[in-house]
Amino acid sequence: MQKQEKIVQMFNEIAPTYDLANRVLSAGIDIRWRKIACKNVLEKFKNQSVDIADVACGTGDMMGFWNNIAKDFNVNINSLTGIDPSSGMLKVAKQKFPSFKFIEASATDTTLQSAGIDVLSISYGIRNVVERELALKEFNRVLKNGGYLVVLEFTKRNKKGMTTQVRDFYLSKILPKIGGFISKNKEAYEYLPSSIENFLDKQSFVDELRTAGFEIEVCKGFSMDISTLFIARKFKDC
Repeated sequence: MQKQEKIVQMFNEIAPTYDLANRVLSAGIDIRWRKIACKNVLEKFKNQSVDIADVACGTGDMMGFWNNIAKDFNVNINSLTGIDPSSGMLKVAKQKFPSFKFIEASATDTTLQSAGIDVLSISYGIRNVVERELALKEFNRVLKNGGYLVVLEFTKRNKKGMTTQVRDFYLSKILPKIGGFISKNKEAYEYLPSSIENFLDKQSFVDELRTAGFEIEVCKGFSMDISTLFIARKFKDC
């Protein structure tokens, strides 16, 4: 089984307990991070209509925030599409949001038409994409010129010190035990800290986004830089 297939299978296995584990492990603070991301982008489309796609949508949480927060800015959502390669995750998402549209597809081949999306988001999913550069090209393809890519992700910290030590201790020692207990799949939650370690720091990911035809508007760390928000505007086809 290829690495990408193994990752998808892992998410199939933890899908039933994924939401509970997320809320417990983040103490609910990920909700705040997601809301900030949505508000930062939707305010740019105030009183307009938009098409939104959420890649690696998982159980649909981010889609729910897009849908609800759009009302605060009088934004009309023409289409809201969730895309994920995990059938297990999509099963849970469809139960939570039966009126939303979902597609079982990968980040490197979303099946969406070219230049048809105003906003594309991916939350805590880009580090799980093995062929990341291909995915960024795909995001560029489906976004309209001037459209926005919104990424929430766990990034590596280059700075060493007490903050980094506390963060790393939580991620490597505490999180796998709690996540493993909730999901009965400790291996899946041991994967999380290793996937962060194998991902990029902020600047390296910013460089990749620029290479893929995006202009960085926001690069903001949350909670000791555990999570980083990237908002990038498409300025050229790639």
